[in-house]
Amino acid sequence: MRRRLHRILRRMVLFTVRQLLLLRRVPRPGERPRVRVLLQHAHGMGGTIRTVLNLSGHLARDHDIEIVSVVRSKPEPFFPIPPNVHVRFADDRTAGPTFLARLLSRLPSVITPIGDPTFKRMNLYTDLRLLLILCGRSPSVLVGTRPSLNLLAAELAPRGTVSIGQDHMNLDAYHSNVRREITRSYHRLDALSVLTEHSRAAYTSLLQGSQVRIELIPNAVPKLAGGPSARDAKVILAAGRLTTQKGFDLLIQAYEPLAAEFPDWTLRIFGSGPQRAHLKTQIAEKGLKTQIALRGRTPHLADEMTRASIHVLSSRFEGLPMVIIEAMSKGLPVVAFDCPTGPAEMIIDGVDGVLVPAEDVQALTAALRKLMADAALRHRLGDQACRSSQAYDPDLIATRWTTLIRELITRPS
Repeated sequence: MRRRLHRILRRMVLFTVRQLLLLRRVPRPGERPRVRVLLQHAHGMGGTIRTVLNLSGHLARDHDIEIVSVVRSKPEPFFPIPPNVHVRFADDRTAGPTFLARLLSRLPSVITPIGDPTFKRMNLYTDLRLLLILCGRSPSVLVGTRPSLNLLAAELAPRGTVSIGQDHMNLDAYHSNVRREITRSYHRLDALSVLTEHSRAAYTSLLQGSQVRIELIPNAVPKLAGGPSARDAKVILAAGRLTTQKGFDLLIQAYEPLAAEFPDWTLRIFGSGPQRAHLKTQIAEKGLKTQIALRGRTPHLADEMTRASIHVLSSRFEGLPMVIIEAMSKGLPVVAFDCPTGPAEMIIDGVDGVLVPAEDVQALTAALRKLMADAALRHRLGDQACRSSQAYDPDLIATRWTTLIRELITRPS
């Protein structure tokens, strides 16, 4: 009942705002395109944030780029903001709250669907601040970067503004309530970018009969600091948010027998998150504190990759994991669960990496064992991984985005 009432209220609010936006002027053709990108937390860390900032920096060559960060909870960004990219914060939580902010922040969000991972971190004050921005001067293009923001782009893009959604995960990974709203509203988008063939097929089926242009554009990997890995250090690297999704609990299980067989090797896990205490306990209970290190998050992951010989991805589900592309660009052979989605479309098993069945701990152990024991195999897979990563060159990916935006802006009404 609560979800149904929230859904009705959300739709009423968005309908009312949409009527007001009908009064906004249409962006004039011929202007330098103004692209407004909706991002949940520009100062946070994570693959989506890094990807959006990288792409925005490249698009800023030919577009006026404004990133609207829904919240700001940290005074400084974790990733550098590219030159010529303006960041605007809807709800700046680093500043002292006003009376209105304190009052409205006690009430839940109306515009974020229940079931979206950001729902509990949103509130009515954040809604109000974000809607005020969206009701301001109309951009040429409005881009969402997660389902809750894609839905806003679909529902609230002013007349004459191109609306684009970005899917950085996969349709099956979303809560049923979020999928219901996606089914209802994504047909309003002008385009939806996806990262994998799996996602393109899923959305093509879901949005069959609509005019949405579904475009497969993978994430780009920027040139990382330092040179390629020499692959001679006895270090395995994993990185990501310490959440259930990333499967580090499975990785620790898989590494337990290897710790006895290869006592001079170390598994380093980089990242922070709510599962840290649980993972630390798991490591201690298995007596692996000297061979598995939880290293926290780092802005120097590229340097850490240079000092590693193998990268491992143990996720239960993904979109198109940036960390795989980055590791491959550093010449690291990647061992990954063949989870939905991404790894199978990025890695050619036995050629530039190794795929094992999703959540198969014993298979992950066996694959790591083989690479740890065979330096020649590490070098062969790593060299090819470096070549394969060139398909994700930022200039190539940015050109595809520039073409998409130009074609959407100039197409007949």
